[in-house]
Amino acid sequence: METAAMPPAGLHTLGRWTTDRALTSPERIAIDDRGVLVTYRELDERAEALAAALRAAGYAPGSLLATLSGNSAEQVIAFFACAKAGLVLAPLSWRLTPAELADQLVTADPLLWIVEDEFMALADSARALLAAEMPVVRMGHGGLELEVPTAAGLGLDAAPVMARAPQDEDPLLMLFTSGTEGTAKAVQLSHANCFWNNLALSRTLDLTSQDTVLAVLPQYHSGGWNIQPLLAWWTGATVVLERTFDAGRVLQLLAHRKVTTMMGVPTHYLALASHSSFASTDLGTLRVAVVGGAPMPPSLLRTWHARGVKLVQGYGLTEAGPNVLCLSAEDAVAKSGYAGRPYPHVEIRVVDPATGAILPGAGTGELQVAGPSVFSGYFRDPHATAAVLSGDWLRTGDLVQRDEQGYIKVIDRIKDVYISGGENVAPAEVEQVLANHPAVAEAAVLGIPDSTWGETGAAFIVLRPGTHADAQQLAEHCAASLAAFKVPARFTFVDQLPHTGIEKVSRSRLRSRLPRLPEHESQNRRTP
Repeated sequence: METAAMPPAGLHTLGRWTTDRALTSPERIAIDDRGVLVTYRELDERAEALAAALRAAGYAPGSLLATLSGNSAEQVIAFFACAKAGLVLAPLSWRLTPAELADQLVTADPLLWIVEDEFMALADSARALLAAEMPVVRMGHGGLELEVPTAAGLGLDAAPVMARAPQDEDPLLMLFTSGTEGTAKAVQLSHANCFWNNLALSRTLDLTSQDTVLAVLPQYHSGGWNIQPLLAWWTGATVVLERTFDAGRVLQLLAHRKVTTMMGVPTHYLALASHSSFASTDLGTLRVAVVGGAPMPPSLLRTWHARGVKLVQGYGLTEAGPNVLCLSAEDAVAKSGYAGRPYPHVEIRVVDPATGAILPGAGTGELQVAGPSVFSGYFRDPHATAAVLSGDWLRTGDLVQRDEQGYIKVIDRIKDVYISGGENVAPAEVEQVLANHPAVAEAAVLGIPDSTWGETGAAFIVLRPGTHADAQQLAEHCAASLAAFKVPARFTFVDQLPHTGIEKVSRSRLRSRLPRLPEHESQNRRTP
């Protein structure tokens, strides 16, 4: 008896990518995972085998699998298996506490948790906090790829799964936001979101099959997939996976693996430039480096340009895939401090946050984004979704300034802007000035209550090793570039600042930890 043919997959589904590459360049290296090489043939064969095993075990299209893993070839194989089988992958952060992981597991509600051996103890601690049992399987050859737990064994409906090829709008990746504003939210990105995001990136970043990409952003972050790695596997390039960021190790990899491109945040590039081996490291093959998370300080920009490395800067957020704005290497100096102009296939508008009026041309307001890479909503959270989506437009919550040429400068999070003596102050502007002081390694600024001014700035400073600066010196440094009402009234010197998973300072965590931070406080008062 003939059976109906399974409908073809959507045109923009990502499971097709490894299939195509296995045909055109089967022996090219797709992944270099700490010296273990995986060809495109092996990547596709393992992903196809795992996808078939998942379908045979009863996992229906749309089923969600969570992972807990460092950057690894095994997690990439699980991703492409999900892409081929129509499943959703939710990579969770190994940097979280057991309680935080338990909260995210409750939100995601995965059918199965795939855990790397290194993090099994952390996973067990998180599972112990759950009300219901969470099935766990080990990742890789000795675990999931060896035997997939059956749906029936997990207490699911054991009826045969109707074969259905993945479609463009099917969810593929569930990523939790960084939690810079508090509780992390679950963002679902579809095949189409990822396709268009990477297509846009390809129009501005000339990545080819001859490139070697160093991937240091964690795979629980959107940048760990959609800023270079997925584009590399689409174009047939090699991706060198690095589990954690260590400046000395990264400099060795840049030289020894002949890396041609990488992506990081300014903190990464500062650590590399500050390392004792930076000046002697051969960076001859590194033709372009991508910067995200925050604008590159001019002094750091000059340091990398002096080594002959072009820097492409940008802005994005998980809900947008993440890529939104790009500043080309050619514009890096002339437009220092700007995030750039929109990527192809990305629409933006600037809106008055008070009135909702769209601001044409140059102006200051909230950045809103639309296009095929923008997500459709937070997982099982319609209230949070309604707060950020207005029709087809995503409210970023970021206050930006657009100039006459259409270049966008991100001022700060609207929620973080505080009012001091009736004047708006953007903490990010003050932080950038502080970062230009030679003794300052890192700075964060918050608005805090003040009996005279309503609110005033509190700056938290991490000094560079072997340097010294006091509150008066930093206040004078700020006063040379900022109006008096923007100069922080309080300086607190700390050993470190709380960060999100990609080394961005978490102001919400900083605020919640204020009473507990080891500190040496000084006061700086301006005249009323």
